Amino acid sequence: MTDRELTHLDPLGRARMVDVTEKDPSARRAIARGRVHMEQATTNLVASRAVTKGDVLAVARVAGIQAAKRTSDLLPLCHPLLVGAVVINFDIQDTFIEIEAQVDTFDRTGVEMEALTACSIAALTIYDMCKSADKSMVIGDVALWEKTGGRSGTYRRQNVLDEATE
Repeated sequence: MTDRELTHLDPLGRARMVDVTEKDPSARRAIARGRVHMEQATTNLVASRAVTKGDVLAVARVAGIQAAKRTSDLLPLCHPLLVGAVVINFDIQDTFIEIEAQVDTFDRTGVEMEALTACSIAALTIYDMCKSADKSMVIGDVALWEKTGGRSGTYRRQNVLDEATE
C-alpha cells in the first residue's frame, strides 16, 4: 500500500476501521489550535469574566477535555483510545481567542482527531456562552499544529507568517 491510498476503505470501496491490533503501543501526542473571532467588547467580557452565563474559559476547558475523551463516539472510524492527558489553553487577543488543545496517549494509534475535536468543542462552547453578546463571532483556523509518535513520526505545522517569508 502506498502512502496515498485511502486507509479507511476496503478493497470494494466500503468504509472500514483500520486494523491496529498488531501495532505496538507507543507514546503519542497531538496539538491542535483554533480561534474564535469576535468583537473586542466580547473578548473584554470574557477576560473580565463578565459574561452572564459564567466563566467562559473554565467551561470551554472542561468541554474540550470531555470532547477529547469522547471523540470515537462522534467520529465513526476513530478508535476508542485511552486518553492519558488533555491540556486546553487559551490566549485572549483583541479580536479573537486562540485555543490550543494538547492530547497525550500511550496507544496503538494517534490522537490527532482527539486534539482537533477538543479544540473544536472548546471553540463551540465559547461561541455558545458568548452568542447573546456577539452574533458576529466566527470559528476558524482549526488545524493540527503538531503530532509526535507512531510510524509516521513527527509533524510540525509551519507558522503562516514563517511560510510567507520563505
